Amino acid sequence: MVMSKHSEIVLAAEGITKCFGGVKALDGAHIKVHAGQVTAVMGENGAGKSTLMKVLAGVYQDYEGRIFLNGRETAFADPRQAQERGVTIIHQELNLIPNLNIAENIFLGREFLDVLGLIDCRKMRAKAAALLERLDLRLDPRTNVSKLRVGQQQLVEIARALALDARIIIMDEPTSAISRHEVDVLFGLIGALTREGVAIVYISHKMDEVFRIADRITVMRDGRTVGSAPRADMAPEHVVRMMVGREIKDFFVETETTRGSEVLRVEKMCLPHPDRPGDFLVKDVDFLVARGEVLGLFGLMGAGRSELFEVIFGLHTKVSSGRVFLEGREIRIFSCSEAIAAGLALVPEDRKRQGLVMDMSVSASVSLASLGQVERFGFLSNSLEHALARDYVHRLNIRTASYRQPVKHLSGGNQQKVVIAKWLATKPKVLLLDEPTRGIDVNAKNQIYRLIHELAGAGLAIVMISSELPEIMAIAHRIIVLSEGRKTAEFSHSQASEESILKAALPGSLSNSRQENAPCGVKS
Repeated sequence: MVMSKHSEIVLAAEGITKCFGGVKALDGAHIKVHAGQVTAVMGENGAGKSTLMKVLAGVYQDYEGRIFLNGRETAFADPRQAQERGVTIIHQELNLIPNLNIAENIFLGREFLDVLGLIDCRKMRAKAAALLERLDLRLDPRTNVSKLRVGQQQLVEIARALALDARIIIMDEPTSAISRHEVDVLFGLIGALTREGVAIVYISHKMDEVFRIADRITVMRDGRTVGSAPRADMAPEHVVRMMVGREIKDFFVETETTRGSEVLRVEKMCLPHPDRPGDFLVKDVDFLVARGEVLGLFGLMGAGRSELFEVIFGLHTKVSSGRVFLEGREIRIFSCSEAIAAGLALVPEDRKRQGLVMDMSVSASVSLASLGQVERFGFLSNSLEHALARDYVHRLNIRTASYRQPVKHLSGGNQQKVVIAKWLATKPKVLLLDEPTRGIDVNAKNQIYRLIHELAGAGLAIVMISSELPEIMAIAHRIIVLSEGRKTAEFSHSQASEESILKAALPGSLSNSRQENAPCGVKS
């Protein structure tokens, strides 16, 4: 009997087991994917979600168990073979080539050729532009990927998957760095694809997203599949209990902190736009943060949040302007090393490209920004390095087989914890956190929240960027909002509401119109 496209199982896995260096990442995991449906996969970081997806997409070939494609048992030799048979994956950790432009990345390995056998760049750009238009991404296809923000790169990855005309698309945390508008566009596209019979496997830690678009929810824990059912038969509390064995009320725990004296103050921070003369990525931004305070920084993509952190940290000294005061004294920072020496620490948005050296071990990664602590007579001491790593692995609950394990073999959430550990090891006065919970599961987020409150309680001044409104409202004592590079609003915790924050973040809002329009000074 031929089944309808909305019930046919097009991809299935049974008894999948996969090990890394003695650690069992998958332990008999299973999943069924239906045509024309969205199958959401949820679980803590380290639960095995991404590993299972990489097995399904041909990234890993050395595993135990069986895979079935359209009812027939199969095994993919590599991701290209999986793509040729209609299965593609959009990785959480982006796999774009920075020095190639958007069109070249989208059609890499499948370039269009003209009658002479040469690459037809014009046709590639036209096709790429059409794909970008489907995603409402207004970018020139000739733009180098290295110039894009993480969220824009994520959309380019999605465009590349669309170019393959895949029948099964695996999306690993596709909305972790994109704006609310871009999420709406993506969800509209997912709806159109499923109506065409395309099967979507959707990994996310965002409960609201899953219950908005999923037809079916599969939950994993400790490398096993612990449950799978239609969304209508699931409730968020049920999913959380399956994920971590705890009630949802146990999460987002706050502790009281006492705000002390001013630690960091920035005045008139400006960063000119590199491609648009007279325009700015950051313009005349002021703020201060006190000892024991968590200052939240909210804004949509392109608001200038990450660029503001970069200016403070000394990454654009030749073109930026503004004043930085630390504990009441003006300081001038001309490099990252000077920022670290002054007591600043920056956990970047993109852990893979900016936060870690992926082939380094856990212990080497933790000590990377504080080598003076692990030196003895001018040489690195393995014992001191391991002792430093041991302290933070325990404190942040980093799941690793050993301190010598390369960080590339850790889950995304544990990689993020290693980045945070690296900067905490410098014993900073001010901790700048750029999307510290991006791609982290519910339980790991709670651990990060507890850590933030613990650090604030110990007197550390913290500035935290987050794209998740509930998160920033739960964590921050004060919230400032950026839009198009300008500070548009500031709220105390008691004043803040999702509606008021989002209104201030929207370009062209009433708050924007009240901003001062005086030009920034630019360093010569």
